Amino acid sequence: MLHRRGRYDRLADIRRRDPIADYHAIYQATALYEFPFDSRMGLLLAFWRTFAVPSIAEVLAGTGEIIHRTERRADDTGILMYTLVKQGLDHPDGRTATRRLNQIHRRFTISNDDYRYVLGTFLFEPARWIDQHGWRPLCCHERTAMLTFYTTLGRRMNITDIPPTWNEYESFYDAFEAKHFAYTPAAAQLMAATEGLLGPLPRPLAPMAGGIIRALLDPPLREATELAAPPGWARLLLTTGLGGRAAWLRHGAPPRSRGWLAEGIVGKTYPHGYDLSALGPGNGTTVS
Repeated sequence: MLHRRGRYDRLADIRRRDPIADYHAIYQATALYEFPFDSRMGLLLAFWRTFAVPSIAEVLAGTGEIIHRTERRADDTGILMYTLVKQGLDHPDGRTATRRLNQIHRRFTISNDDYRYVLGTFLFEPARWIDQHGWRPLCCHERTAMLTFYTTLGRRMNITDIPPTWNEYESFYDAFEAKHFAYTPAAAQLMAATEGLLGPLPRPLAPMAGGIIRALLDPPLREATELAAPPGWARLLLTTGLGGRAAWLRHGAPPRSRGWLAEGIVGKTYPHGYDLSALGPGNGTTVS
């Protein structure tokens, strides 16, 4: 099948690497070069998915941060996570981000299973989005690298009994959702507060935002957050738009020569910069 020259060169390089020893370089290439938009969408879906677990929703709603300081908390999460992706877990900034994540979560009583599930959302939601909507599916080296990245992060956050293989972890992940997903008022409140995180749509599509968001979510998540099923036009629009985008990237667009975030990691709510070690609940003071 015809494709733009050089489109698969980075994939060929990924396949020549050791997916364990080079896990960060591979994941960085996947998230920042091959699938930057898809990775961001997957991480947004991962964030929304946690609302459907009552014990997690209770913690998230109880802080008031997501509901009352929605954009700031989204920036905090994005900055911390993408610092890890861009710089790596062993970079000084990566260590600072990991330390800050541990400090934030230490305040709350969270079960190990909830931690394992949340960690899994960062792994499986982007991967599933890419496989369904990306310009190509992930390769086995990319899956191994992603699994290694997140299991390493999980161990540094003192999460135990993380399933060691992709299939075992995915089985745990799906079984956890089947057992725990349920509607709570907190889940509905969290979803209502964060729907704007999808980002501004082109003006003609702005009135359709609600339908498009519902089309992004599967039935268990919609039920847990009290959202109605999407209209047929929203499903069609989403499928057609994402399918057309994937075809253009595969056959027409040149491969990305600069990684997303090459100019740095910024947040709209931090116009003057931020202190990585002070992000999150109870902090967020900007620095000049």
